[in-house]
Amino acid sequence: MRYQYQWIKMPEVNYEKGNRETEKSLINPSAKYLAILLTLLLFSCAPFPHRENKPRTGEDYLTASWYGPDFHGKPTSSGERYDMYGMTCAHKTYDFGTKLRVTNPDTDRSVEVVVNDRGPFIWGRDLDLSYGAAKEIGLTGKGVGAVKIVYLGRDMRYAKRLPFEPVASSGGLTIQVGSFIEQSNADRLKKGLELKYSDVYITTANVNGQKFFRVRMGEFREYKNAYSVAAKLAYEGYSTIIVSNN
Repeated sequence: MRYQYQWIKMPEVNYEKGNRETEKSLINPSAKYLAILLTLLLFSCAPFPHRENKPRTGEDYLTASWYGPDFHGKPTSSGERYDMYGMTCAHKTYDFGTKLRVTNPDTDRSVEVVVNDRGPFIWGRDLDLSYGAAKEIGLTGKGVGAVKIVYLGRDMRYAKRLPFEPVASSGGLTIQVGSFIEQSNADRLKKGLELKYSDVYITTANVNGQKFFRVRMGEFREYKNAYSVAAKLAYEGYSTIIVSNN
């Protein structure tokens, strides 16, 4: 079927003289009401992202390194404790729970790992394997090298759902992603979030004589806007809550 197009001459608007009536005539009432209806529908439903940030299907090649004793037992960005002997890895953007088969072309040995952390933080590196995974494929001696990865899906237990529970606050709202007694843990989570997001900061609070370092993100006037971002983070695998910005 062939379509024919016809140019429609629109009325001229004298903005300099503030001709508001002419401006109003340019708005199609049906289109205006439709836009309002769509906006209401958008915010009446809890925005919850369903699309994963996943690697391309098939094979891909990345530059991999590994990390070990200095981080063993410390919390990863997903909230899990890092086990240097486990089959896990860190990536800058993949959703937590992403499963990869990693092959070292030099040894032709493979291992299956799960993304549960953020990193690496060194330019030119794409994947940080746990010590155990790197040893399995013979990468510990070399330290850094090209690896082949294959996407195997996602462990959806890492995805979290955030209930829609509006919080009233005259001082605005923010998203809290973590709270730690050790500042180094807060600093690392903040650094991991900043690989993908902006406006990440750390605040401190004293609770029953104990100092906590809270990792927070953004400032929002309306709950629905904060929820949209917090739900995206939760689906990615972060533990999030919406709190008053004070």
